[in-house]
Amino acid sequence: MEIYGTSCSRAFRALWMACEQGAEFAHHPLAVEACGSDPAYLALNPAGTIPLLRDGDFVLAESMAINLYLARKHGRLWLDDEQAQALAWQWSFWALASLEAPYVSWAEQALWLPMAMRDSTELARAAQALQRPLDRLERALADHSYLLGETFTVADLNVAGVINGLADFQPQARPRFHDWLRCCLERPAYRRACRMP
Repeated sequence: MEIYGTSCSRAFRALWMACEQGAEFAHHPLAVEACGSDPAYLALNPAGTIPLLRDGDFVLAESMAINLYLARKHGRLWLDDEQAQALAWQWSFWALASLEAPYVSWAEQALWLPMAMRDSTELARAAQALQRPLDRLERALADHSYLLGETFTVADLNVAGVINGLADFQPQARPRFHDWLRCCLERPAYRRACRMP
């Protein structure tokens, strides 16, 4: 099994999942800047995006699809109940549709850009845009430790993998969310993935 993409990209989510599964895999830390121009890579993934999973002859792109596939194939973080599986898909797709864009806008201004290039107005706008989705997570965690109950699942990994930079974002406003995110980010597999190039 092979995973393409640097850990400083959406490929991190797939690397984290592979580490959670205890699966043997080769990591090709292809940079975001190179994935659209590398002929050998484009032959595998004509979209020119990362991450990409190659499992024997099977090739799969898109981080959430990769993670759902790996969880189901290897059995760790997967769920037996069909309705729970559907909820894991729901949370995964929701994270991409409702959470990723405001998070990326916030992270650019708060974490990624050099200080001289940061825009305080844009940072405030992005922080405001995060309020509604983070409030939803706080409500979802009101009665249990993880999104689907008392066990860490693919749903938690996929959502936390989108917003892993929010560990210190307004902690007093959402204590349940912050406890959940801290538990997710303290997992040994997360730390292992963080050490990858």
